[in-house]
Amino acid sequence: MADPIAPSPKPTAQVAPYVGVLGVDGTIEFLLAFGGAEISFSTAPTAQSKVAQLVGRKKAIALARTEGLPRRVPTARKWLVAALHAKGLPKAEIARKLHVTDVTVRKWLLEYGTGPKPRPERSDGPTQLSLF
Repeated sequence: MADPIAPSPKPTAQVAPYVGVLGVDGTIEFLLAFGGAEISFSTAPTAQSKVAQLVGRKKAIALARTEGLPRRVPTARKWLVAALHAKGLPKAEIARKLHVTDVTVRKWLLEYGTGPKPRPERSDGPTQLSLF
């Protein structure tokens, strides 16, 4: 059963400039396409520009004019896990998109504070019945 759709996670400092220009959905798509790649943004992108083809010419120019963007696009995989989970994607699908295991997805969701909370220990004895 899919988890209920949650609000989008707060962007990290490395992701915030992209969210400011592209929005959450656009940032997810952009990071999935270019995360880890070195990019030189242009204020006059051509029709062959992969960035302009993905986000549109106006947003590509806005990215070029954004102060402090690093040359290498962050992978931001933990944020992506939280953002995709908030959109309602199953953990297995998120794992496939990011080429990680479902165990890693669950771990990162816990680290980001959006995963299921661990069960508290019971004080009234063992939680599993004895077989004998």
